[in-house]
Amino acid sequence: MAAQAPTDELKKLNISDDATASGKSNGKTDTPTDGNLNQEDDDSEDEGDAAAAPAAGAAKKKKKRKPKKKKKAPTAQTDPPRVLISQLFPNNTYPKGEEVEYTNENRYRTTSEEKRHLDNLNSEFLTDYRHAAEAHRQVRQWAQKSIKPGQTLLEIADGIEDGVRALVGHQGLEEGDALVAGMGFPTGLSINHCAAHYNPNAGNKIVLQQDDVLKVDIGVHVNGRIVDSAFTLAFNPRYDPLLEAVKAATNEGVKQAGIDARLGEIGGYIQEVMESYEMELNGTTYPIKSIRNLNGHTINHYSIHGSKSVPIVKSNDNTKMEEGDVFAIETFGSTGNGVVHEEGEVSHYAKRGDASKVDLRLSSAKSLLRVIDKNFGTLPFCRRYLDRLGQEKYLLGLNSLVSNGIVESYPPLVDKKGSYTAQFEHTILIRPTVKEVISRGEDF
Repeated sequence: MAAQAPTDELKKLNISDDATASGKSNGKTDTPTDGNLNQEDDDSEDEGDAAAAPAAGAAKKKKKRKPKKKKKAPTAQTDPPRVLISQLFPNNTYPKGEEVEYTNENRYRTTSEEKRHLDNLNSEFLTDYRHAAEAHRQVRQWAQKSIKPGQTLLEIADGIEDGVRALVGHQGLEEGDALVAGMGFPTGLSINHCAAHYNPNAGNKIVLQQDDVLKVDIGVHVNGRIVDSAFTLAFNPRYDPLLEAVKAATNEGVKQAGIDARLGEIGGYIQEVMESYEMELNGTTYPIKSIRNLNGHTINHYSIHGSKSVPIVKSNDNTKMEEGDVFAIETFGSTGNGVVHEEGEVSHYAKRGDASKVDLRLSSAKSLLRVIDKNFGTLPFCRRYLDRLGQEKYLLGLNSLVSNGIVESYPPLVDKKGSYTAQFEHTILIRPTVKEVISRGEDF
């Protein structure tokens, strides 16, 4: 989920084997049936004729029922994805992300006993993150195959979000259930010149077209550990250079990230890669620009945007990445101005973590705040999430929470009309021993 750079900061810029262990013994007990239970030899038949009359019924032996075979545990995902990740990977054996050793003065960390001990202390943290990451990978890989022109954005959003909730085993309809695991934020489905923060509200009629460029930004959380990763789909090969530029820029940002890396310098590396690409559209060549007021960001527990931002253009920010940080490295490229502004109907909201207590006058605002606290906390949500909880006529109360500084609204972010934008994003864990690209998969 994109972080928008503060306006004041712009002036400073220098322009991811099936786990079959569970299924082996659980699936079949293979208790052999006794072949003699239902058979008698010829001698016993003859003898039985002589003494059959007095006790015919008693002479018959009852057939023993065969033990029921236990159902095999699933070893593969379904289409659409509905099998729990915890069933595919029992005993918390979730796949690791891409582990990258530190270099130079931090090389010692890989073998340091002290750092390994610190890593082991974070086992629950890593388990939750890897659980969320595997759910993310399986849902997004399904989405990449299933999303096609002609689908509505509502169909696409529902398909992704139904998959996430099924895979982590929490539908989010009972009070507090969405806080255990589920959506880390509303699925971003931003088309063409819209770069981020678009999610269809109820009644949305937008249909994906053959010539559209679609950004798909998915957040999955388990116990508040949020995996934030995004990709871009285009169905016309003329947009391939744009997608290649942004993917390469994101991978460069991931490569440069690590303990003691300076955020402004990372932005410079990203910009250099991004702006080495260009794209031809209808006979005109467009340079691909980094969208300079969109940033990567740290991710905190139950909070998608932390205090550190990773620019995607060179800046003088000397803030360093530190051990224990979690970063979303995301880059955006554009054929337009390379700057976005807020425009359009809002769908994304989140309760502010630093919100002060306010004496709310509207009863609808008070009741809605209770719903938000009990179901989302500080996790971002959208209007459709309130709809599925059965909330009605809540817009007045929601707007009151926004105007009172309790809830933050996130309008769509757009470049100039007629331009095209793309996004790729990964979540990385700055662990004591290695950098783990937790969301890395075979797809990107």
